[in-house]
Amino acid sequence: MVMPRPRLARAAVALALYLHHLVSAIEVPLDLPQPPTITKQSVKDYIVDPRDNIFIECEAKGNPVPTFSWTRNGKFFNVAKDPKVSMRRRSGTLVIDFHSGGRPEDYEGEYQCFARNDYGTALSSKIHLQVSKSPLWPKEKVDVIEVDEGAPLSLQCNPPPGLPSPVIFWMSSSMEPIHQDKRVSQGQNGDLYFSNVLLQDAQTDYSCNARFHFTHTIQQKNPYTLKVKTKKPHNETSFRNHTDMYSARGITETTPSFMYPYGTSSSQMVLRGVDLLLECIASGVPAPDIMWYKKGGELPAGKTKLENFNKALRISNVSEEDSGEYFCLASNKMGSIRHTISVRVKAAPYWLDEPQNLILAPGEDGRLVCRANGNPKPTIQWLVNGEPIEASPPNPSREVAGDTIVFRDTQIGSSAVYQCNASNEHGYLLANAFVSVLDVPPRILAPRNQLIKVIQYNRTRLDCPFFGSPIPTLRWFKNGQGNTLDGGNYKAHENGSLEMNMARKEDQGIYTCVATNILGKAEAQVRLEVKDPTRIVRGPEDQVVKRGSMPRLHCRIKHDPTLKLTVTWLKDDAPLYIGNRMKKEDDGLTIFGVAEKDQGDYTCIASTELDKDSAKAYLTVLERPDRPRDLELTDLAERSVRLTWIPGDDNNSPITDYIVQFEEDRFQPGTWHNHSSYPGSVNSAVLSLSPYVNYQFRVIAVNDVGSSLPSMPSERYQTNGARPEINPTGVQGAGTQRNNMEITWTPLNATQAYGPNLRYIVRWRRRDPRGSWYNETVKTPRHVVWNTPIYVPYEIKVQAENDFGRAPEPDTVIGYSGEDLPSSPRYLRIRQPNLETINLEWDQPEHPNGVLTGYNLRYQAFNGSKSGRILVENLSPNQTRFTLQRTDPISRYRFFLRARTQVGDGEAIVEESPALLNEAYTKNHVDIATQGWFIGLMCAIALLVLILLIVCFIKRSRGGKYPVRDNKDEHLNPEDKNVEDGSFDYSDEDNKPLPNSQTSLDGTIKQQESDDSLVDYGEGGEGQFNEDGSFIGQYTVKKDKEETEGNESSEATSPVNAIYSLA
Repeated sequence: MVMPRPRLARAAVALALYLHHLVSAIEVPLDLPQPPTITKQSVKDYIVDPRDNIFIECEAKGNPVPTFSWTRNGKFFNVAKDPKVSMRRRSGTLVIDFHSGGRPEDYEGEYQCFARNDYGTALSSKIHLQVSKSPLWPKEKVDVIEVDEGAPLSLQCNPPPGLPSPVIFWMSSSMEPIHQDKRVSQGQNGDLYFSNVLLQDAQTDYSCNARFHFTHTIQQKNPYTLKVKTKKPHNETSFRNHTDMYSARGITETTPSFMYPYGTSSSQMVLRGVDLLLECIASGVPAPDIMWYKKGGELPAGKTKLENFNKALRISNVSEEDSGEYFCLASNKMGSIRHTISVRVKAAPYWLDEPQNLILAPGEDGRLVCRANGNPKPTIQWLVNGEPIEASPPNPSREVAGDTIVFRDTQIGSSAVYQCNASNEHGYLLANAFVSVLDVPPRILAPRNQLIKVIQYNRTRLDCPFFGSPIPTLRWFKNGQGNTLDGGNYKAHENGSLEMNMARKEDQGIYTCVATNILGKAEAQVRLEVKDPTRIVRGPEDQVVKRGSMPRLHCRIKHDPTLKLTVTWLKDDAPLYIGNRMKKEDDGLTIFGVAEKDQGDYTCIASTELDKDSAKAYLTVLERPDRPRDLELTDLAERSVRLTWIPGDDNNSPITDYIVQFEEDRFQPGTWHNHSSYPGSVNSAVLSLSPYVNYQFRVIAVNDVGSSLPSMPSERYQTNGARPEINPTGVQGAGTQRNNMEITWTPLNATQAYGPNLRYIVRWRRRDPRGSWYNETVKTPRHVVWNTPIYVPYEIKVQAENDFGRAPEPDTVIGYSGEDLPSSPRYLRIRQPNLETINLEWDQPEHPNGVLTGYNLRYQAFNGSKSGRILVENLSPNQTRFTLQRTDPISRYRFFLRARTQVGDGEAIVEESPALLNEAYTKNHVDIATQGWFIGLMCAIALLVLILLIVCFIKRSRGGKYPVRDNKDEHLNPEDKNVEDGSFDYSDEDNKPLPNSQTSLDGTIKQQESDDSLVDYGEGGEGQFNEDGSFIGQYTVKKDKEETEGNESSEATSPVNAIYSLA
């Protein structure tokens, strides 16, 4: 469990005090002779109130009892000679009484107290007494300050030098605080800085005020009056919401410049242990932002704080490590500048080893050590009984060695008080330490047979204060056992205390402390009992109850039965009076008929003599306030009226707000509307009214519980009419069908109509400066424009009008006519970079017909006649790519892609993924028999063959069959069917197959397979697919870059065979 911070702090303080007690020096009993010891004194810098008597404190102890004397400004101060000065009995405290008159200033100076007895003299620190001063502000004439808008300005305060320094704050002459922000703020010197002046700054005057601590008076300087010169006179409200306030006002934007400190660098010295305050204030338009940095490292962690809108950096409890260079960076959108502050940390003297009282037995040796540090390093001076040690009588048993005094073989009568003074230019330290030479056997200073009770698992301490000279040794034993207790759960301290980190049940028993020196021994016994803790196992809980109910607050307790338990209840941290309406029981508290006065904090406290536990809960009693009454209308005006009411009872829960409602009898008679709200501290308000409204008012009171019933209505008040001052809001145009546009708006309410016969002039045109405006006057907040093109922008204006006139020209808004289904995407490209993925790419539709809301992609795997299930992907409107992970490397995919508007999905574009292996790209190849050039060629060849056949037929009919052959040495193939009759099929070089073609099994000509995709053929041409999927149009066949293996023929059939195959 994390302890709350305040409790944690208190626990740390308690622990520190506890440990300090354990390690504190051994005290000499006051019944033994001893030199004086200063126990109380005033602070070094002592400022007093001139209206009160002056008390300069100085108290000391010793045996014999010390006597006191004083010096003032280094000289003996004779108290007996001044009737106003006296010294308290058995004390050195000075009392200066001014009841009979006198000037406190006459007693200012440096005082020092001396406490003496037979064994030495102790000194107080030097006390610098000053009287608080609250001087008046010097009279001065303050002229009107003229300044250009946007320029920087500083108003000087220069308060009178008070003691202590006054608290400075700025107000107007009417005692209204000056609002401060990063543009306007007060510096540490009290001046008021404007990073840039605005016209609004002239709306008030500025007065510096100084509040003095002791007199609690406020001195006010004559106020400054500003006159701001502006390039563009304007109304403040016209720029209130402007995005660039300065440019709208004609103010030139400027880079930052430092107003304090000046220049680019400065230095500052601070003393160790105090707070360091660095400050940078800059001018500029707009007002600069300030950032802080430390050169070569981070700002000190855990001890830095930004103040005054980041213009000041505070470093608390400065140490030497905080020295270095700090810089502030002032920046706005026009640029930035920096200022470097070199920080030097000096130190007044501080103790490293403060001298402590030294108790010696005759013949013993000892030493006093006085070590201090500072910057610059302090000098050490020793005094004895208030005099420099050099001027004291020689003492052969004493040797001074810088910061140490060594004593050897001391004897009775060598007692004295030594002072160590460590000083440098920044201050001094003074410590008293006595040397007492005694010969005393051990003695136990605590009562004998003590009984110590402790709660289980708590830290505890058994005390056994002792004294003796020589200093005795002390040991602890438990239950008479011989082992010394020190270590583990036990820790024995030099002052005789035995500490237990955690008391357990087994630690109960009798403990004996034994003190021993050469002169004897002394012992004492302490009995320890360990008890169970007191705990509230069920405490009260926060409750919200209605008036008259019966709440019960629980408080169930577990405690040690040997300890007496006391249970008390507090209400709002004060003892609770248990009357006849309350019943206190062992495990709780019951309240009968709870009322408003019972609301508050209830605390149950369970306590024993050793510990206590508490639990708190808050009881809330619900009750609404009574209704306000006696409403009255006064100060009747054209646009305002004053409403006054008498508040009802708040029923023990203060009224926080009043809600004023109104009702009018023209637009919504009988319906009440909220008009305004006001703080619960007022019962009268001036209400702003609208023209042409017959008002009636009522008031509702509100507290933390709820709202009261409404008051009775006021009398009615009728205002005169006027033309509207505002136009409808929320104007928009959108299509509800593909051929219309519906124009709608938020109509004016009863307090905005301003007159009878409220209507709206609706104007629209296509978004074209050359277009004509159309208009229509309607009374309902809706108008539909028909026969519009699909999804085109329109400019729309809606202006309010009543019988008194029209509202100002309205703003133009953009609306759109109705949407329709979009056309298909411009293209859908399919690529297969590998066997695992298919990449799709597409473009938006050429005619979106509205705002695209996404794409619908449906795809289906198929392999031959087998098809998979259809899968659907809904894609975002700005997505034009999709990657499909194939489920198998064999199947092909068919894709249907549609664009979508709010109307629905449009026309689909359909594509299939190319096949794999040899037939993968058949779709991309073109059927040559369907090409125009090929058909023309075949027709020419057919005509030529026909002519040849006719010629042959004629020749045969004239001469019969004869072989047609050249006279070459060439034999006919005996297997030729036409050899028998001496004829053969005619062919020549023109009938060779086409290059890069081959004859298919069915006689058609096929182009050799190519790696080119359909996209490669489609680009740059007007080709398109026929209904059967073949490609029509021009194309260019790419040659294979590698030769095909094997002896495949690259010849095609002859044109005649091609013709026959087509048949």
